[in-house]
Amino acid sequence: MDSAEQQDKLTGSGGSAQAVLFGRFQFTAQDGSEVSISNRRARALLAMLCLAPDEPIDRDHLSKLLWPGRFEAQARASLRQCLLDLGKVLTSADCNLLDVSRSRISLKPETVRTDLSELHVCLADGDCREATDRLNSIGAKSLLDQMNFGEAFEGWLAGHRYQAEQRLQTAIATALSELEKRDNLTEHASLLNAWSVRSPVSQTISDRKHGKARIAVLPFISIANPDDHGFFADGVVDELITSLGQVPQLLVAGRTSSFQFKDSDKTPSEIADALNVSHLLEGSVHRQEEQVRVAVSLVDADSGFESWAYSYDGSLDDMFAARAEVVEAVTNGLSDALKLREHETKPRKLTSNREAYGLYLQGRALTIRAIGEGVLPTAIELLEKALAVDPEFAECWTALAEAEINMTVYTPCLDRLERCEKAAGYAKKALSLSPQQAHARIVLAFYAWTQNNIVGALDLAFEAYRLEPNNPDVLNRVGSFLLYCGRSRDALPYIEASIDQDPVNGRNYAILSGVYLNLGNVDAAIEAGQRMVDLGFPSLWLAAALAVSGDNDAAVETYQLTKKLMNTVIFPPAGSAPLDPDAMDAYWLMAAKGLWSGEEQDRKNYCMVLEMLHTTLHDPYDTTITIPAIWMGQAQMVFKTLGQQITTANFFSFMSLWTDAEPINQVRLHPDFMDFAERIGMVAAWEKYGWPDLPVGRSDVN
Repeated sequence: MDSAEQQDKLTGSGGSAQAVLFGRFQFTAQDGSEVSISNRRARALLAMLCLAPDEPIDRDHLSKLLWPGRFEAQARASLRQCLLDLGKVLTSADCNLLDVSRSRISLKPETVRTDLSELHVCLADGDCREATDRLNSIGAKSLLDQMNFGEAFEGWLAGHRYQAEQRLQTAIATALSELEKRDNLTEHASLLNAWSVRSPVSQTISDRKHGKARIAVLPFISIANPDDHGFFADGVVDELITSLGQVPQLLVAGRTSSFQFKDSDKTPSEIADALNVSHLLEGSVHRQEEQVRVAVSLVDADSGFESWAYSYDGSLDDMFAARAEVVEAVTNGLSDALKLREHETKPRKLTSNREAYGLYLQGRALTIRAIGEGVLPTAIELLEKALAVDPEFAECWTALAEAEINMTVYTPCLDRLERCEKAAGYAKKALSLSPQQAHARIVLAFYAWTQNNIVGALDLAFEAYRLEPNNPDVLNRVGSFLLYCGRSRDALPYIEASIDQDPVNGRNYAILSGVYLNLGNVDAAIEAGQRMVDLGFPSLWLAAALAVSGDNDAAVETYQLTKKLMNTVIFPPAGSAPLDPDAMDAYWLMAAKGLWSGEEQDRKNYCMVLEMLHTTLHDPYDTTITIPAIWMGQAQMVFKTLGQQITTANFFSFMSLWTDAEPINQVRLHPDFMDFAERIGMVAAWEKYGWPDLPVGRSDVN
C-alpha cells in the first residue's frame, strides 16, 4: 500500500464511513457526521458486522443472538423490523453499507473503516509512532463495551473479542520484532509500553508460573549493635528485592509477604510453600562497631541445600559506599547459579549520606508497618529528618508521601485532605528528582481520586504499571482502581497476579473477595474472605459474601467478629472516643443485623443510625457510613457522602457498588446514579477505560 492509500484509510478521504469499536460503539458517516442509532439492537447488529467485516452472519443465528427467549417466528420478525429501522437511518446518512439476502447479512467490502482496522494499517506499514499514539488513546477499553443481550450474545462477542485481540497481538509482536531488528529501541519501548496496558495480564501470570524461576528474599538476620534494630539488614534486603525484580526470568515474592517470616521458626520448605517459590535467598549482616560482614546464600526449597553463596567483609563506610556493587554482585551471581540469561538492572536513586540512609530505613520500615500507636507519626518524623540531611533523596520523598497517605487511611485523623495534598506535593518532588518512580505515581493517583479526577488516577496507575509490571503493589493498585470503576473482569487478572507474587498479604484478599463477589462467584468470594480473616484482617467482606450466599445467620455472626480488631486494624471514626466494651458489643450487633440479617426493621434501624452519624461525626464521609450505606442499598446516603467528598480512606468503598445482589444493587440501579457518577468523574473514566460490566442506567430503545 502506498502512502496516499494509507492516508486515505486514516483520514477518511477514501469515502468510507467510520466506526469506533474500542469502548462504546460509535458510527460516523463519510461526511464526518455522527450517525445516531437509537434502536440498541440495530446498533448492536451494525457493531457486530463492523467487528467481523469479512464474516457474513446467518439471519436465523442473528435473531437468536439478539432476541433470546422469543419464539423463532417472533425473533425473525423482530430482525426484519430491526433491519428496516437500521436501513432508514443509514440511508438518511447516505451510507450504503449493508448486503442483505434472505439467509445472510454482511457489510459491503471497504465501506467502513474502524479504529481497529486503522491500527492494523499503521502496524502493517511500519508507522509505529502512530500505532503507539492510537494504543495509548485506546487504553484498556474493551471491544464493543456495554453490549449485552444474554448468554448466547455474550459468547459470540467473547469469541470475536478474543480473535481480534489475538490478531492484534500478532501484529504488535511483528512490529516489535521489526523495530528490534532495526535497533530502534526508543520506538520499541514506546510501543511495548503502550501495548502493556491492554496485553492480558493472565498471560503474564501463565508465563510466571511456567517460565520464570520463583524466589523469595527473606529478611536477613541482623547481628548488630543494640541500637541498630536490624534496619541496615532490612535495607540490604529491600535493595535486593528491587534489583532481582528487574531480572526478566525471575519472579520475586513481594516484600510484605517475605517479611511475614522475619524471625520465623518455620522450615525453608514450609516458607517456600507459603510463598509459592522454588528458591529462598537467606542472609545475615554481622556488625561489630564499624566493621560489617554480609553473608548471602541461595537455598533450594525442595532439598533445603545451599546451592550458591556470597560474602562481603569491610568497614561500614565501605559497605555503605559499595552497597550498589554488592547488590549487583549478588544479582549477577544468583542469575549465574540459576542459569538465567544476561540482563541489565537499574539501581534505585538513593543517597550517598549514611545518616540520611539510616533515618530513611527506619522511617520506611514504620511506614510499611503502618498500624500501631504512634507508628506513622514517628515514621514521618524520621523521614523528615532524613530529608533535612539530604533534600535530594528522591526515594525518601516517595516514602514520606506514602507515610502521609497511610496516615489518612490507617489513622482516625481529622486533616485527611490536607495531608493528602501534602503527600501529592512530596510525590511530585520525588518525580522531579527521579522520574521513573512507580510508587510516587500511585500516591498521585490517590490524590487524583480525592479531586474527582478518576480518569487521571487510572492514567497514573497504568503509567506505574508500565514502569514496574512485576511490582505486586502496583498490580494491586491497577486492579483495585479498575474494580472501583466497575471493571471487575479486567481487574481480576491484576489482583490474581499481585496475590501470586505476594500471597501472605491479607489486604489483597479483601480486593479479591470483592472481585469474585461482583463476578457472581460467591464460593470463591467466601474463600478469599476467609483467607483474609485467617491472616488477621477484618471479616467485613467475608460477611458480605456469606450474606449474598443466603447464609444470613453466619453473615451476622462473622460481621460481629470485626469488633475484636477495633483499634488494631480498623479504628473508630476521626474525633470520636473509643466505645466501652458493652457499647461496642451493642453497636456491632446492631450493625451486623442491620446489614445482613435480612430483616427490614433491622435495616431501617441501622439506616437511622447512619443518618445520625452523618450529622454528628467530625468526618461526615467516614467509611463507617459509606460502606454500610452501599451494602444496604441506601443510595441517597451514598450520593451525599461519596458524592460530596472522596477521601483516601473511603474511596475503596466503591468496590462494593458492583455486587449484583439485593439490596446492594439498589445504589447502582437508582435513577440518580448516573448524575452521581458524572459528578465524581466516574463517567469520564468509563469513557476512556471502558464501561462497567453491569448496566448503570443508560436508557436505550429496544
